[in-house]
Amino acid sequence: MNKAVVLVAGGGLGGALVRRLAADGGQTEVVAVSRRRPEDLPDGVAWLYADLDDEASLAAAAQASARDGPPDLVLMATGRLHGHGLSPEKSWKALEAEALVAAFRANAVGPALAAKHFLPLLPRDRRAVFAALSARVGSIGDNQLGGWYGYRAAKAALNQFIRTLAVELARQKPLAICAALHPGTVDTALSAPFQARTPAEKLFAPDLAAERLLAVVDSLTPAQSGGFFAWDGSTIPW
Repeated sequence: MNKAVVLVAGGGLGGALVRRLAADGGQTEVVAVSRRRPEDLPDGVAWLYADLDDEASLAAAAQASARDGPPDLVLMATGRLHGHGLSPEKSWKALEAEALVAAFRANAVGPALAAKHFLPLLPRDRRAVFAALSARVGSIGDNQLGGWYGYRAAKAALNQFIRTLAVELARQKPLAICAALHPGTVDTALSAPFQARTPAEKLFAPDLAAERLLAVVDSLTPAQSGGFFAWDGSTIPW
């Protein structure tokens, strides 16, 4: 791959993905997209402004990222579980319309609108990948514990977006891949309040999670487009 774009590059995992890609000798260009320029942006990495709540900024970032050639890899490293009035619901009694809308905007609507503007840029003549970070709790078939209504439903919606985008993408660019990725439990601000019961061996440093996710991305084939994959390459049920 010659050009990689990471959206929401200011987060813990997004930043790790940028650093990993920048350190890859085979990667000629890396573009970081976020609301604020990361302080630790690696040398040679370009930065573009975009806000997932502002579609016009996503469209502008997409066009700017492709000025000197299309991206071969677009990674959506976004996720919102808590903060700013949002908290995982333990019971249906805690369901609130505003919180549900906020969860869907951050975890499903934003990535879908990013896909709207970045997928048309992917090259037609070679392999390319658009991948978005989902979560195992977004799997309907794997849901045995309940709870976390808004986050679960929003990630399930993201998975459906990815599946549907992949169908349309295959008609236009049969060598391209659209996939959902589960990074595992990563030691970032998103998981920080919920790490107490996570075994040490299942809590991944951001750099390790980025390394594993990029390995999965590298292994995907067009026949797997529309799939939902864990950090170890295993397939997760929808």
